Amino acid sequence: MDERDLRILKAIADHGTGSPERITEETGIPVSTVHYRLNNLREAGVITNDLYDLDLDALGLGVTVLVEVLADYAGNHQDVAGTIAEIEGVTTLLSTMGETDFVAVAHLPDDDAVGRLLREFERVPAVERTNSTYVIETLYDDARALSSYSLASLVDALAEE
Repeated sequence: MDERDLRILKAIADHGTGSPERITEETGIPVSTVHYRLNNLREAGVITNDLYDLDLDALGLGVTVLVEVLADYAGNHQDVAGTIAEIEGVTTLLSTMGETDFVAVAHLPDDDAVGRLLREFERVPAVERTNSTYVIETLYDDARALSSYSLASLVDALAEE
């Protein structure tokens, strides 16, 4: 995998589309090259389906860390959240109740990146303390939440009458 592959994958992630034409618009990589590289990424197992889900292990981002954040802030909750969400590697940020103010999920390439991530949290003025958990194995992770519901349940809960 090289820079062009990563640019293609980044465009998919940023724009939520696997359209070769849209990827070309975003990256400047010719459409024929995008098609060729998407096929190679599928064969390598990085792209796992037509929805362009990524296998983060195959991509090289196989280290997952959960970071509980205890914050002390006088300003806006959203400002603190925005600062944390901008930390490189953070893919999910949850606002929580109780002692923990936020839980961040980060997908990283290696142990050195874990240290860098934690140092970034320390640089956020509102962050008082963190508690980090290194994930040993992901047992279940479905990026498409609707797949865990039956159609009948979705209609009952969400359809407007």
